[in-house]
Amino acid sequence: MEWQTQHADKIRSAPSAIELIRPGNNVFIGTGCAAPQHLVDALVEHGDHIHDAHITHLLTMGDTPYADGPHAKRFRMNTFFVADNTRESIARGIGDYTPIYLSDIPRDIEMGRFTVDVALISVTPPDARGLCSLGVSVDIVKAAALNARYVIAQVNADMPRTFGDSFLHVNQIDVLVPHDAPLPVTPPLRMTDALRKIGENVARLVEDGSTIECGIGRVPQAVAEFLRDKKDLGIHTEMFGDWIIDLVESGAVTCAKKNVNRGKVVASFCLGSKRLYDYIDNNPLFEFYPTGYVNDPQVISQNDKMVAINVGLEIDLTGQVCADSLGTQLYSGFGGQVDFMRGAARSKGGKAIIALPSTAKKGAVSRIVPTLSEGAGVVTNRADIQYVVTEYGMAYLHGKSIRERAIALISIAHPKFRKQLLAEAKERGFVYADQIEVGFDELAYPQQIEQHVTLHDGTEIFVRPVKPIDDEPLTEMLYSLSEKSVRRRFFTHTKAFPLKDVQHLTNIDYEQNLALVGIVPGPGEGEIVAIAQYFLNPAEMTAEIAFIVQDDWQAKGVGTRMMQALGQVAVERGVHRFDATVLPENKAMLALFQNSGYPVRTEFDGDSYAVEIELKT
Repeated sequence: MEWQTQHADKIRSAPSAIELIRPGNNVFIGTGCAAPQHLVDALVEHGDHIHDAHITHLLTMGDTPYADGPHAKRFRMNTFFVADNTRESIARGIGDYTPIYLSDIPRDIEMGRFTVDVALISVTPPDARGLCSLGVSVDIVKAAALNARYVIAQVNADMPRTFGDSFLHVNQIDVLVPHDAPLPVTPPLRMTDALRKIGENVARLVEDGSTIECGIGRVPQAVAEFLRDKKDLGIHTEMFGDWIIDLVESGAVTCAKKNVNRGKVVASFCLGSKRLYDYIDNNPLFEFYPTGYVNDPQVISQNDKMVAINVGLEIDLTGQVCADSLGTQLYSGFGGQVDFMRGAARSKGGKAIIALPSTAKKGAVSRIVPTLSEGAGVVTNRADIQYVVTEYGMAYLHGKSIRERAIALISIAHPKFRKQLLAEAKERGFVYADQIEVGFDELAYPQQIEQHVTLHDGTEIFVRPVKPIDDEPLTEMLYSLSEKSVRRRFFTHTKAFPLKDVQHLTNIDYEQNLALVGIVPGPGEGEIVAIAQYFLNPAEMTAEIAFIVQDDWQAKGVGTRMMQALGQVAVERGVHRFDATVLPENKAMLALFQNSGYPVRTEFDGDSYAVEIELKT
């Protein structure tokens, strides 16, 4: 009780403190689990003298009695993020929502664009130097407190003391209202197989040494499950939940490779369980800063390999992401999605990811749609989009044409909607009218075949099944081939590779016709430098094979690695023999087969070699 004696002149009861609020005032209420519920209750219970007050806040947890019911007549609520406790009021037109980037709000408060007459906030008890920590929510709270005419603080001993730019001196607070109360907690999250698959797919994009932004909710929790084996991850995120504890304790998160705030987990607020609040209390690993800093794209981009992981409600075939509404119904908010998408996109080696389940309403509707629902708002626009991830895979859209985007997104939509989506894409002119339809609604992309292999010089290439979206990059590779390479593969001097023909290489069934591509690191998804195919004879369980390696990558072991990968798949599927036809001048391919580790027979007919490779089963 020493601080109460020392600062007795500032201490009031909640009803007494509320008397400072006048009719027509702009009242700010603290964020998330740091919302000062004791002061909020006093505001409506003892604020009969208040009329036409404007309540402003970000996301708040707990009760919002000023937003609805009999008290709503005296208050007008405006929120920067629509949550469960305000959604109905906004739908009924008795509350407002302001769409805005979180990085902008502190500056707008400082410049007077958002006026704060009274700030109701939560803090820790002042320490020996008179410093009170804002605890689990610094975000826009500090800017509101520093620019308010009056600051009324609920002093809560249950509030964790956090570090960073999270302190107010007691002299910056006008009224201290002592009231200890447990912070609100978020309920446990239910995982599904689809969410876990999304988490696994997203985690595949996260390299060791990356700095990640990953907020709260089911998708971030699912992603975190698959990051535990990563090394030296950093955290620079708008908010976090309990998932961060496992990543720190598993050793995955060290923050040792960060360029900004190295060695520190940086956030603006957090929501979670009591375990989380106890974990961050007086923990120097964690630093909390205002969103003007945390969400600043320039700050975000300074961390190399910055990975931003955000969610969407639906995405259209051109790449527009709706994340704040269900049609005309306002559902959530801009939050930090665009801030982090842009910051990550400008980071050296950065990746900006939108993750979402492929369906909604228990599988009844697709979240990947030809056009956004009527009234749906665009949060992340076509130009800002990079990676989109569902449980069915990943689509890279940045710099892609509308046609390429549509094909890529259809390929990761739920299979039962793919045929319909392709038909609507054709109707709208998003794709060519002669776009091949090869069981689009039935194909199961064999992600388990994907693998990273290392060449003799240490270069790592990514080997995966070909996708419909590969037609353009594969066409580029084919046109880059020398005449000699073209003749060795196609037994002709053809110089034309029309896209409609290349589609037959990329639109396959993955069973009787399988093609693997070899991709070297580069911008976006990298560069395709090789393709290995087999065409199955199911009656005899033999397969005809063919290879192409881009000229600059020949004699580096690419063909050998592609042969090993193709052979591994074939053996697992029960294929007994590979057959190939090789021109006599293609000595490299003959040597590749002879050194494959499989028994090989060759027969020359005067024009070419017939090669039989007996697979070990």
